[in-house]
Amino acid sequence: MEAYSFAWGKHRLDFGKHTCIMGVLNVTPDSFSDGGKFFTFDDAVHRGYKLFEDGADIIDIGGESTRPYSNPVSAEEEIRRVVPLIENLSKRISIPISIDTTKADVAEQAINAGASIINDVSSLNFDPRMANVAADYGVPVILMHMLGNPKTMQVEPFYDDLINEITTFLEDAIHHAENKGISRSKIIIDPGIGFGKTIGHNLLLIQRLNEFKTLKVPIMVGTSRKAFIRNLLKENAVEKINADSAMVESGTQASVAAAILNGAHIVRVHNVANTRLTVKIIDAIKNAQNFS
Repeated sequence: MEAYSFAWGKHRLDFGKHTCIMGVLNVTPDSFSDGGKFFTFDDAVHRGYKLFEDGADIIDIGGESTRPYSNPVSAEEEIRRVVPLIENLSKRISIPISIDTTKADVAEQAINAGASIINDVSSLNFDPRMANVAADYGVPVILMHMLGNPKTMQVEPFYDDLINEITTFLEDAIHHAENKGISRSKIIIDPGIGFGKTIGHNLLLIQRLNEFKTLKVPIMVGTSRKAFIRNLLKENAVEKINADSAMVESGTQASVAAAILNGAHIVRVHNVANTRLTVKIIDAIKNAQNFS
């Protein structure tokens, strides 16, 4: 498996032999899984520190839901939700904090508060100033594929050639970032599980994840608690399964294991403690030739 090392500021991440775990911290009232659970400041701080204690390598903080059919919020509201939390956590934890946003103003204020990675589900496309912020501050960026926008992405998504179309999109996104002054050594890609994809698309992306290694940058995958897992686990069409149920967590860990074996360098999850155990076993299997 391709190995990469990112070193910037006071942080260093090594991708390859060890799978990195990104812990999700949503400070939103409407995210599909944990919306509202960590919306108060004290709950969010406690949750962030718990993710760190559980073994996260990165904490990803978002103040705007990107679930299917979600509505955007203003930059001012997003800043109000995330900046005080980042200021508090960045003083208490040693791992990098990622800001999950498509807005340059939010990203800049988050970085000034202590964040050190930009996770942009629009691949720097929604805000023309975002690439400049990333380049000026010298922080890594995560570029994700999405079909359309969160409001429209799940309205009959269609591809003529799923893997080639997403590869081309991500290749163009990498070139755009490089042209804006972002070093390739600070770029991570995400094929965007659930962002404008059917169940079949998501399964094929995990199965053929290895094909994205041609882009020569680390690959992040976020399957945690997503609708395709819940739909696969349903016994009938009308059954309702909670995103944070034990059944969905088992499905999430199965998808995490498959993603790692197929080439993921980073897995983005809600339950870091469980994922740390999965990663420990799957990394050992992946690196089995190193055992005597």
